[in-house]
Amino acid sequence: MGNSGARLADIAARTGYSKNTVSLALRDSPRIPEATRDLIRTAARELNYLPNHVAKSLTSRETKTIGLVLADITNPILTETSRMIEKELAKLGYGTLFATSNNTRREEVAAIEMFRSRQVDGMLIYPARGDRNFEHLIKLRRANFPVVLLTCGENIGVDMVGVDEKVGVYKAVRHFIDLGHRRIGTLDSNASEGNHEKFDGYVQALASAGIAFDPELQVSPAGYGPAAGYWAMDTLMAAANRPSAVFVANDYIAVGAVRWCQKHGLRVPEDVALIGFDNLEMSEFLSAPLSSVSYEIDILTRLAIERLLKLIAASGKLPSPRVTMIEPELAIRDSSGSAL
Repeated sequence: MGNSGARLADIAARTGYSKNTVSLALRDSPRIPEATRDLIRTAARELNYLPNHVAKSLTSRETKTIGLVLADITNPILTETSRMIEKELAKLGYGTLFATSNNTRREEVAAIEMFRSRQVDGMLIYPARGDRNFEHLIKLRRANFPVVLLTCGENIGVDMVGVDEKVGVYKAVRHFIDLGHRRIGTLDSNASEGNHEKFDGYVQALASAGIAFDPELQVSPAGYGPAAGYWAMDTLMAAANRPSAVFVANDYIAVGAVRWCQKHGLRVPEDVALIGFDNLEMSEFLSAPLSSVSYEIDILTRLAIERLLKLIAASGKLPSPRVTMIEPELAIRDSSGSAL
């Protein structure tokens, strides 16, 4: 493959300065007068010069790239988070490489191997929901590779930055209880896939009010989007003793639950109250504006990037892994209703 890009020698020839001077000027070295730097930068632009990051990485041992693995590229909250991560990393001089695992461990492992072959400086990973086996990630950390997981959970020996899902769901279910609800259902596939944080918050909130867990009121959606929410709601509402309120594991699934209620003549919140999770932008604009567990994506993004860059900057052995949890709040709208 041909390479028509200008070289340092071309800029040197254009400006009359040595290659060393040109190199220092393009790195904004204070050793070179500002006027000279401006002249050299102008010549570089005119010649369409692009820095050779591969050559730089050979000397600095940094590629200034970060690998970002998403569990599901169609998930709106992951899409928004990845956009913010890319934007913030760019401000810090890093490029972002993207991959998706499609919620499978096999594709997650393949993405990690691909990023390592590209010699990224570190990785941010949304672990696959379908498999809570983190052994491959633990091995990556033990190999002294900078990696931060964007999830919640116990300290497994890998840095994590995530939302305290257990606390968020507890707040949502307690809100229903405080409004007078006793039959509270949940649409949540996380527990069946090994992530018990949301389910534990749900059960803990019920127990705090002396309400026994009823397995008939828990349904695992067969997917992560509106269609899965619609059919999960169909199953839940077929119960002999229907719930008067439903916690939904994410707002995207809740869109389908709202649609099921409309289709079957149930009013939200008069006939069934709903609360989702993630507080997506669309949630406020549903026919019944959706109450939701809310958290600041920009804070999550900043904390994850700060931690990863600290790991990258560490000399020798990486610092001990740390779990950082963000406590969410409730965004109360029409769908959760008022006191019974």
